[in-house]
Amino acid sequence: MSAAAGGASCASAGGTAAENGASGAAGAAAGAGGVVAAIDLGATSGRVMLGYVGPNGIRLEPVARFPNVPVRTIDGLHWNILELYRNVIAGLAEAVRREPGLASIAVDSWAVDYALLRGDRMLGNPFHYRDERTARGVEAVHAAVPFAELYRTSGLQFLTINTVYQLGAEPRDILDHADALLLIPDLIDFWLTGVRRAERTNASTTGLLNVHTREWDDALIASLGLPRALFPALIEPGETVGQLLPAVAEEIGAAHLATPLPVTAIGSHDTASAVMAVPAVGDDFAYISSGTWSLVGVELEHPVVSDESRAANFTNEGGVDGRVRFLQNVSGLWLLSESVRTWERSGEVIDLPALLAEAAAVAEPVAVFEVGDAGFVAPGDMPSRIAKWCADHGQPVPQSRAEFVRSILESLAEAYAVSLAAAQHLSGKVVSTIHIVGGGSQNALLCQLTADRTGLPVLAGPVEATAIGNVLVQARAAGLVTGDLAALRALVAESFPPVRYRPAG
Repeated sequence: MSAAAGGASCASAGGTAAENGASGAAGAAAGAGGVVAAIDLGATSGRVMLGYVGPNGIRLEPVARFPNVPVRTIDGLHWNILELYRNVIAGLAEAVRREPGLASIAVDSWAVDYALLRGDRMLGNPFHYRDERTARGVEAVHAAVPFAELYRTSGLQFLTINTVYQLGAEPRDILDHADALLLIPDLIDFWLTGVRRAERTNASTTGLLNVHTREWDDALIASLGLPRALFPALIEPGETVGQLLPAVAEEIGAAHLATPLPVTAIGSHDTASAVMAVPAVGDDFAYISSGTWSLVGVELEHPVVSDESRAANFTNEGGVDGRVRFLQNVSGLWLLSESVRTWERSGEVIDLPALLAEAAAVAEPVAVFEVGDAGFVAPGDMPSRIAKWCADHGQPVPQSRAEFVRSILESLAEAYAVSLAAAQHLSGKVVSTIHIVGGGSQNALLCQLTADRTGLPVLAGPVEATAIGNVLVQARAAGLVTGDLAALRALVAESFPPVRYRPAG
């Protein structure tokens, strides 16, 4: 998520002091523990964080933060993965400089996108999931395997960005030439260790993992005509991927360490790590991982792949410790950050906290639009698209920037309410509390509107939930902490107390 949207209303949300270490520092210092490095790559920015973890608390310390800006070339929109990796290495070097006693390193990122390799060579920069090519893969995939069958096998909602559809758009000669497919965090792990593995939570977003067995579905892969050899052996969160390659250790200043520094598999899909770090008490909670996208759902023991859940477009993704994240992928603060970018192109500097305060003061009803409309997916002039949607659907067109912002946040809150009601109905799980984690948890207006529209209390924070989940799985694997998900979540709640929003009235 962009810095503009992610930094919304920090002061009024009130959750940042703890995340900067006010309570976590004291807790981590109070008991035995250690330090790990989390590489957290988001759709608009990346960071390297040090995580100080012990039985009594967690503290995060950012050591590097860098932009993630896609690049459009003649063949489409790509991630600048080499620049990202260069920044990762620089961040790790700083982490080792500050903490030579690191226990391990782990990588998480967004889902679905991948690189194709032959030997050690990458066959071109990974495509961005917003590239237009994804749409043409849908027809090819569904011609071979109808969506109903895909859903029964993978449990994934229909999204044109899913890996399976991206592969449907790949030229056959490229697929035949490749000998491995690595999702983004697996690719970074490979460059760090020389070991090819596919971490299970992220593999579950490809559409090619069987939702029941949690293994690659060989029959589905064959039906789609994909080379089985592309898909590496799977690895669980908490297992060791490998040790740093000597050249990498030398580059980041870790070659002198008595024991080679391990790279640990964690919930490498960023949402898997974020949900793992929800500071929930009990299991009657729903979560919204709010950033560029909003992942809205509940945590289950078993997948739900009924015809009704397929029709409602719910997805079943892998979670840490074998849990299932039953959710909908809803548009997120991308709508706000892209609107801010549009306004700033005129040369103005947008004061987002002030704009959010103006939006909160809007008294007249504003349009509630369909945030999942295909017209809002690609980058561009978001306010004009929202205005057109409203005009086309008989809704009042926002007249000021404050009204646009209020309309965006009201629309997101309404989408959250609809998704959460459906999640409870389809899963049979009763929810008493909603946890909002990630950058959107800082947006006080969004949190309050979500409480109002759902009629449920909202607990907001931690902001850096993904990095916290990354750090905690590493720490447990290294023996710095012990316990199941409930115990780890209790540690998160003690270290980063959430902010409560009650429904109005």
